Amino acid sequence: MTTSDSSDSNVGDIVFTPSGTESPLPPFTGAHKPSGRARSPLRISSLQPTVKDESHARRHQDRLLFDEEQDLDPSDDEMAVKPSMHRPSGPQAHLPLLGEDKSLIRGRPQSPRLAGSSRSPFASRRSTFRSRSPTYAQPEDVVRRKYIYASFFLVLSLITFVVQTETAVYIQHELKWDKAYCMMYFTHGSWVFLWPFQLLVIRIQKRKISWPAFWRRHKYLLKSTAQMVQSQELYLSPAAASVSPWPYMIKATAFITTFLTMAGGSWYVAVNLTSPSDLTAIYNCSAFFAYVFSIMLLNDRLRFDKAFSVGLAIIGVLIVAYGDKDDSTPGPGTSNPGAEQGFSTKLLGNIIIGLGSVAYGLYEVLYKRFACPPEGTSPGRGMIFANTFGSMVGLFTLLVLWIPLPILHITGLERFELPTGRTAGLLAISTLSNAVFSGSFLVLMSLTSPVLSSVASLLTIFLVGITDWLITGKPLSSAALAGGALIIVAFCMLSFATYREMKEEQVKREEDSDKVFEDDEDDFVPGNEDDELGRPKRRASDD
Repeated sequence: MTTSDSSDSNVGDIVFTPSGTESPLPPFTGAHKPSGRARSPLRISSLQPTVKDESHARRHQDRLLFDEEQDLDPSDDEMAVKPSMHRPSGPQAHLPLLGEDKSLIRGRPQSPRLAGSSRSPFASRRSTFRSRSPTYAQPEDVVRRKYIYASFFLVLSLITFVVQTETAVYIQHELKWDKAYCMMYFTHGSWVFLWPFQLLVIRIQKRKISWPAFWRRHKYLLKSTAQMVQSQELYLSPAAASVSPWPYMIKATAFITTFLTMAGGSWYVAVNLTSPSDLTAIYNCSAFFAYVFSIMLLNDRLRFDKAFSVGLAIIGVLIVAYGDKDDSTPGPGTSNPGAEQGFSTKLLGNIIIGLGSVAYGLYEVLYKRFACPPEGTSPGRGMIFANTFGSMVGLFTLLVLWIPLPILHITGLERFELPTGRTAGLLAISTLSNAVFSGSFLVLMSLTSPVLSSVASLLTIFLVGITDWLITGKPLSSAALAGGALIIVAFCMLSFATYREMKEEQVKREEDSDKVFEDDEDDFVPGNEDDELGRPKRRASDD
């Protein structure tokens, strides 16, 4: 046996080799010996004893930390049960392993570990993200923006109502085309043009995007809003978003249109049975019934300021109706046949118009309760859906409410005759004016409240009187001026009370939830385009 060096042995160690196995070549004594693996540039056995002890201690600490990572609770995140990819905590935690910090080279700065925790920093950040709810930026004053839009539609509704009233009275009393139900059928059926006209306006302002993307976005907005109406949820839950809202909307349309038809038909029937003063005073008491039904169905609070405003408006109507002895018909006509009727006939007419007043107040509240999106919806979305629902009412009228026409014709209660000549032209103006008025009125109720909208409609009494003065030259009486002034004061008081109430509800809603009012993404506002793939942009209400 001989002694020889080995590449796998430490320097100075003696290795015994059996005889007969020695290499015939002389032993190699150079700095490098051939080996099956690459030699480490620095062997641990050649280090100084102090450095060697420190290295062993560091390796032992790494092994203990690795074992702790393996013993984590299996219910933790998946990344937490895997070996940590970060440097362990300790006195050497910030020392580079190979002379440089590779995390900085990769562009991912190393995150310090939480003190006293063996979990990796990545797992800690994941659990923190999961525990947070999304936040939503506070939009501008939604209530003030609603009132700005409502003011525009209020002015538009007042103008178109005056046009509709003057033409309707002239058609009935001057042109003698006295077809109450047929006129109501044409008037309410004209609402069907609200949605196509609205779609045309939106398309003109959204003309820069393609038609498929525009149509897909519009359908999505209508469907999601209808789901919000059905569920009364501002932020749709997965269950509410998976249900088709159209069966509900068809039932709601039929239900609400029934009361609207009762109210409108009662006015056309009673106009020839009672005096104009009784007709005006009783029918416009719908503001009172709207407030009563709002307390019952909308859970409105009984507030003194709102109740006083409604009462003051009704007093103004009574002064206008009964302040003068003249029962002449509003408008360019001469006299109303109902003014010369006997007591029993006028009583019947008053009962009919009284039922119509109740039905109209109930119609306003039912529309707000079952066909309007919840509070917090953006004004743009509310306006678009209000006109869409108006078209659904018009479509239901045309498809269903034609049935009484042949019945009335056969029984002789109302002979069906199509208008011709001048009558047809004025009837077209009257019906289209009513469509604009009704669409504006639906938007007004959707943005504010049925009570405020009902009192706002009383302003038409004063405006119709001014229009009659301009047309016929007959000046307004002192009673008309006093009653009109009371109505205007009542409307201003109610507007302020409603605005304050809506502000209080907004603040309360923001305090109770981390999700504030939906921002106004108005579908017809330029600049709110789809994304690069033509998909509608996600909003807070869609999450």
